[in-house]
Amino acid sequence: MSTISSQLLVTSSALVEDLYKTVLRTDASDRQLVLLGRLAVLAISLIAAALAWPKTGTVLELVAYAWAGFGASFGPAILLSLWWRKLTTWGVLAGMVTGAVTVVVWGNVDALSSRMYEILPGFVLGGLVTILISRLTWQPNAEIEAEFDEAVRLLGDGAYEERVPVA
Repeated sequence: MSTISSQLLVTSSALVEDLYKTVLRTDASDRQLVLLGRLAVLAISLIAAALAWPKTGTVLELVAYAWAGFGASFGPAILLSLWWRKLTTWGVLAGMVTGAVTVVVWGNVDALSSRMYEILPGFVLGGLVTILISRLTWQPNAEIEAEFDEAVRLLGDGAYEERVPVA
């Protein structure tokens, strides 16, 4: 129960604070944000229940399915953001949607899911779409280039190890 409640709150907060408040309505009142947060929790709960309802597997199978969706949608974006300077917002969004949709489709088609764990095709397709859309939408940005170069420099001269204690 604690995992469910924290995941609902994190997802709701991400939708309301990171998307709605940042992109759609920067001047939203606290009252509006609280109401939208509550509605987001309700909507996410209903979507999760609808996705879980037909599943009759074990808890382990359900967790594996959930992790496949998480890994396929966020995995390529996280890895590419660390190592590829031409990653774009649109590439990440398209890749996340592709990875998640691939997992849902693959995991619900018996002919596919019986042959391969859905995270693999979801991760590969999500990664390919992320790269393709990023290449199509990339534009030079001196600020991002400088930030990426600084991160690479810090990793290269050992400054990172100085800040992170090694056990």
